[in-house]
Amino acid sequence: MTFDENSITDVQIDAAGETPDLGGKAAEKLKEALIANQSADVDAITGATVTSDAIRKAAADCITQASGTVYVLEGGSSDQKNASDWLGDAPEISEDEITETLDTEVLVVGCGTGGWITAMTAAEEGAKVLVVEKGENPTGIREDIGAIDSKIQLAGYEQFPEMKIDRMEALQEIVRYASGYVDSDLVKVWIENSAEMVDWLTELMEKTGNWRMEWEGGIGNQDDPGRDKAYATGHSPQRTENAGPDVTTNSTFQAHCDELGVEWKLSTALVRLIQDDSGKVTGIIAQDQNDEHYVRINASKGVILATGGYASNTEMMLALQPMTMKMKVNIPIGSKGDGSGIKAMLWAGAEMDPCHASMMFNRASCLPTETAGYETTGKWFWFGEQPFLKVNLKGERFCNESGPYEFMLHSMYMQPYHTYCDIFDANNKEYCEKFDEVGCCRLFKFDNGAISNRDYDSCWASMVEGDESMLAQGYLLQADTLEELAEKLDIPAEAFVKTVERYNELCEKGVDEDYGKESHRMTPVDTAPFYGVRTCAWHLTTLDGCRINTDMQVLREDGTPIEGLYATGDCTGGFFANNYPNLFTGLACGRTMTFGRRAAKIVASL
Repeated sequence: MTFDENSITDVQIDAAGETPDLGGKAAEKLKEALIANQSADVDAITGATVTSDAIRKAAADCITQASGTVYVLEGGSSDQKNASDWLGDAPEISEDEITETLDTEVLVVGCGTGGWITAMTAAEEGAKVLVVEKGENPTGIREDIGAIDSKIQLAGYEQFPEMKIDRMEALQEIVRYASGYVDSDLVKVWIENSAEMVDWLTELMEKTGNWRMEWEGGIGNQDDPGRDKAYATGHSPQRTENAGPDVTTNSTFQAHCDELGVEWKLSTALVRLIQDDSGKVTGIIAQDQNDEHYVRINASKGVILATGGYASNTEMMLALQPMTMKMKVNIPIGSKGDGSGIKAMLWAGAEMDPCHASMMFNRASCLPTETAGYETTGKWFWFGEQPFLKVNLKGERFCNESGPYEFMLHSMYMQPYHTYCDIFDANNKEYCEKFDEVGCCRLFKFDNGAISNRDYDSCWASMVEGDESMLAQGYLLQADTLEELAEKLDIPAEAFVKTVERYNELCEKGVDEDYGKESHRMTPVDTAPFYGVRTCAWHLTTLDGCRINTDMQVLREDGTPIEGLYATGDCTGGFFANNYPNLFTGLACGRTMTFGRRAAKIVASL
């Protein structure tokens, strides 16, 4: 910040590490606000309150240095002040503020995992389609797509019959994960329709010659099964040798949309839904993010929301998921969902899920001087989901380290400061292969030869090689003795060494007498160098939203549908509660795509 004798004259904000569409844009707006207000007490930017508060605090410090008087920000952080009223009232936009009107048949709001599939399907069904997306470009799809009995799976079952999925068992297991807080009929829609969606997507992509669809055929060690069963539901698109450097899933989908005549309105954010006197949704009011003018978009057949959850809306997160906020650390990877679609549906009379849920992974880390919490800025730690020995900040083991990622994180929540340490030794590569992991955390090829999302060697290199590695930046700690490692992790050495000795004894026995982890995952910590990391939660997305029926219509509290309004993906509810059943690989993505395709077919046929 630059000052003259009486005022702030200039502000420079380095936002190079921020997500361009969120923190990057927030930095520009806050720069203008700081100069205009001549104060650090400026309003936070919705969806970027962590960035906003960091800038406000930095500005207060600059003013303190320049004036010689301590500058104190008013009240608490922006998100804490606003959390109690996260919904607010629907914005009132007058007719003279609307300077542009567009007409379409099917309006898709939000273009990512759900929006792409919805738009392509509706256009294939012959409808005139317009896609509204708040970002400068659509986001990509998730690359693990869950389905049951696709053509690829059915062929694979011949060689791997143990991987065949019993549909009723899958239904019961998903309901069990949610403690019953789900609509079983919605789960059945995914079970019964996901294969058709994946088969359609596979054909669409493979006919270009640039892609092949792989089935992630792996369900873990069946000779030594653990507490939690895995299901080989994952499908992952892989580039072929024919694919040029510019070929992406987005470019492939964009080309298909162009062939079908799909229209676009980018850098345009949903403000509210338009309803007629009967309550039917007839379109939306949106705002162009470039010059901030308002747009009315009329949709004669229906509006389909695919706007995502509310992971980037700190006020909503603090109000609805305070536990998640205590487990996560802030790293710039994850959902950009700001809750705008959910809020718009609630203003229109929709009902929201009674239980809130998130998709979290133990893939984030903090420094040994830090603990978990959304105000802590951490570093990516893909290795975190490997079932190595994990100890709390007292140096003690506290649970079975093997199982669904969120089970580990929920056990972590019950420990001091909601933080634990991953502990492993020089033999970790051998042990990672021995673990026989499933899903996106697997570091070696699947049983059927499918490529894992990430291989061990690239993962390890990111941890130990170069100035940007976890080791160089102090997140990964390396030591020649256990006592030295404990000191670097800032945990009690005596208790830690005793814990490791006990764990190594159990590994030698081949039986986890303390917490029941599978024998093949009981790997000792006995070969230097030793490694440790303080591990926390990476928050990918929220999974609770507004209730829908099996035709993807958004529902009121009395269970009646809001005519003209449909939704898919993380802005919808009824499918998840309490935690994410990640041992159904790609379940959330597969649900979003399957529901988006179903909504598109229904609306296009009207």
